[in-house]
Amino acid sequence: MRTARITAVAAGVVMMAGLTACGGKDGGNKADGGDGGSKGSPLQAAAAALRTASEKTGSENSAKVEGTNQLGGATQSLKGEMDWSNGLRMSVEMSAKGGAAAGLGGGKPMKAVYTPEAMYLNLGLGGKPWMKYDYDALAKQSAAGALIKDQMQNNNPTRSMELVIASGKAKKVGTEDVRGVQATRYTATIDVAELSRMQASKNFSEKDMKALEDLLKQSGTKNETIDLWIGPDNLLVKKREQARNNQGGMDSTVYYSDYGTKVTATEPPASQTADAAKIGAGAAGGGLAG
Repeated sequence: MRTARITAVAAGVVMMAGLTACGGKDGGNKADGGDGGSKGSPLQAAAAALRTASEKTGSENSAKVEGTNQLGGATQSLKGEMDWSNGLRMSVEMSAKGGAAAGLGGGKPMKAVYTPEAMYLNLGLGGKPWMKYDYDALAKQSAAGALIKDQMQNNNPTRSMELVIASGKAKKVGTEDVRGVQATRYTATIDVAELSRMQASKNFSEKDMKALEDLLKQSGTKNETIDLWIGPDNLLVKKREQARNNQGGMDSTVYYSDYGTKVTATEPPASQTADAAKIGAGAAGGGLAG
């Protein structure tokens, strides 16, 4: 499988899982205000509410997720469950149409398993149906791959809230119905210059950070808008991220439910798994030619 396809799929999962945004090297610097106003201002009240929601959501450790992501000309959907109690683990069914991800799994829904070390896609190929994509290998190929590794190893759904808090730009919009839940909506639009620094964890190298900043500039991305819906029990129930660029931009919406659900996301048996790093991009790509 070509690197572009795998990067597109992995990036889509990162966004749909609610992991695009994460508290980074500057994370938390603006969390206690950032608006220059007096104590108890609307911005500070919004940040305080999101801080409570972040703590409650993070403590649940697992949830069911369902989402759709539009990235450039590609549309991806995902439904499954995730656990962030000890690194990120996910078991999902996903599908992709258009763009770099077109043709994956013959255009049919496919199963995917994500662990803190690698992702496994059931491509339905003969012999060994599962293909393993090691995050270290992806990180060596591009800055995008390095960000995917960083996010999958250092993240959970609370990171979107942490980024909005750290920006100091959180605003309460009002109350809306989200699949039968009366949820409070918060929004923030963050400049890309801030976003690139906030997106990565402290483990992200300066070299990769510079490459990521250059990548964002080349794409024409100027800012990202994050909307969060928090239920009456202080749990995140919906997240939407939107950004425009010269490649069409991205629009990702994710729903979270059934917090505390038991998640089974284990690596497929070695006898059923092929390693993409050992096969080589050309060989793997050939297996998907149809």
